[in-house]
Amino acid sequence: MTAIVLVQPEIPGNTGAVGRTCVALDMELILIHPLGFTIDDKRVKRSGLDYWPHVRLTEYASWEAFLEARTPRPDQLFLFEEFGARSFYEPEYPEDAFLVFGQETKGLPQPIIAAHADRLFKLPMRSEVIRSLNLANTVAAAAYQALRGKI
Repeated sequence: MTAIVLVQPEIPGNTGAVGRTCVALDMELILIHPLGFTIDDKRVKRSGLDYWPHVRLTEYASWEAFLEARTPRPDQLFLFEEFGARSFYEPEYPEDAFLVFGQETKGLPQPIIAAHADRLFKLPMRSEVIRSLNLANTVAAAAYQALRGKI
């Protein structure tokens, strides 16, 4: 099953909205600590609406703990960064893909980027005045692209 991985998310509303997308698409939501909020923050639940109890949520203390527990194959990892070398339209996503996103203000930590530089993808943007998209919107677009032709 495809999973969404949020590495150290900072904004509870984004995480709630991502959780709602995960329920809609039957995806697991994986949160990598530290979080910029507590998971029981009412803003998480408000943006996730009454769907939050249906989120298949797994939390890990760190990226390393996630790697150790899940042992993902290289072809399972899809890291999304605004400066990714390849468009998210290019790959064939396996059904057990991990779609990985970083903090809203900083993106993914540099050590993660360095270790997986060949797995960086971006959502193309036509306008030169936009630096980035909202995390929840980016996750939704990537999640639907990963499932294209499978649902």
